[in-house]
Amino acid sequence: MKALFVTYNQAFNEEVVELLEKHGQRGFTRWMDVQGRGGVDGTPHMGNHAWPEMNHALLTFVEDALAATLLSGLKAMDAASPDLGLRAFAWQVTDLV
Repeated sequence: MKALFVTYNQAFNEEVVELLEKHGQRGFTRWMDVQGRGGVDGTPHMGNHAWPEMNHALLTFVEDALAATLLSGLKAMDAASPDLGLRAFAWQVTDLV
């Protein structure tokens, strides 16, 4: 099982949730209005007058095979609109209650 942590420009919100639903992934936790800045060349998303955009973050737990499918879909989403910003990370889950 994998934990997927996804941070993305708020403009991607519907697309990220639709990707999960398309693949039968119902459960997730989402944080809205998350501030941040890309580590290489990302535009700051700070919710202020200078940098008005905001990010969202999402955490979901999926089977390994589904993780690869979702990461592929997220990568395609980011490639289609690279200026918006989307990052996804997968961690192996060793214990779950």
